[in-house]
Amino acid sequence: MNRYELHTMVQKAVLVVILSMMLYGCATVPVSGRSQLLLISEAQEKALGAKAYKEILGKAKISHDPEVVSLVNRVGRRIAEVAGRRDYDWEFTVIDDDKTVNAFALPGGKVAVYTGILPYTKNEAGLAFVLGHEVGHAIARHGGERITQQLIIQVGQEGLNIAIARESPAAIQSVNQAYGIATAVGVLLPFSRTQEKEADHIGLVLMARAGYDPREAPRFFERMMTLKDKAKTLPEFLSTHPADETRIRQLREYIPEAMKFYKK
Repeated sequence: MNRYELHTMVQKAVLVVILSMMLYGCATVPVSGRSQLLLISEAQEKALGAKAYKEILGKAKISHDPEVVSLVNRVGRRIAEVAGRRDYDWEFTVIDDDKTVNAFALPGGKVAVYTGILPYTKNEAGLAFVLGHEVGHAIARHGGERITQQLIIQVGQEGLNIAIARESPAAIQSVNQAYGIATAVGVLLPFSRTQEKEADHIGLVLMARAGYDPREAPRFFERMMTLKDKAKTLPEFLSTHPADETRIRQLREYIPEAMKFYKK
């Protein structure tokens, strides 16, 4: 089997898997209106999110600073109130880690903020964007979507291994390597950037609905860029996301839409 035949087999296997999976579940992302494929129920998603949240917090140092905890919960609750998901068990936790410039959300409304990001949010509006972004991930069901991606990739991988079972171990290894590179570069990374862009868009609208000035979002990223310039590595909040300049430009494009919802 030559490289062309291997490549063709990879393409056919991926196509068959994707077409088969598309028969199952489709949904629409709020705000962006993008269609998405989901092969996991929301109940399963919530259960996984709650379990992961408990495990992460069990290993973390939780902040009990009353001022910081009150700030994050106050802003978080305002964002959650306008998110339209009263069925979610919203929870906002502050992790005491000044070296980690990050925040995250898990399915079902489980959100955590590291203290390391607070100097860059600077004010309530800056924090509202970060929390809006994370709440955006939750209500867009990005966690379930990523699980779906992994399921598709796993099925495709197994199908390829069966298809070339009569080939030599070297041939199987070659296909596995080619498939791994193709899925990582062609599916996972671009899709991650799509989700991050989408969460920015949703977050901007949510912060505006909650009464926070959406024009603060680009300023937050400008402050983050000064940190990136000083550090050898990207802050975690930026490391898997689109380029800062691209993100700032996109946010500014979304601001006129968000301003329609903003009332002081």
